[in-house]
Amino acid sequence: MSKHDFADCYFCGGVVEEEVISYMRKWKEKYILIENVPAGVCNQCGEKYFEAKVAEKMDDVMLQKEKTARKISIPVIKLQQDAA
Repeated sequence: MSKHDFADCYFCGGVVEEEVISYMRKWKEKYILIENVPAGVCNQCGEKYFEAKVAEKMDDVMLQKEKTARKISIPVIKLQQDAA
């Protein structure tokens, strides 16, 4: 991973540092977890930033379902809203 200098966070002004993360994306009503993603992450609010080439690569790998590394199960819980 080449070092990329990110600007301060657009939302909170925090310092954005480069990290390698796992990132969840929703596509066609399914969630896909992409691992080993270089990103800028705000150390204050957690907002994530991607270089254009990384975002394009994530789009490419989402189309290649046959290259799925493994499948995981995620619990789904609905938030019960009180009747007003």
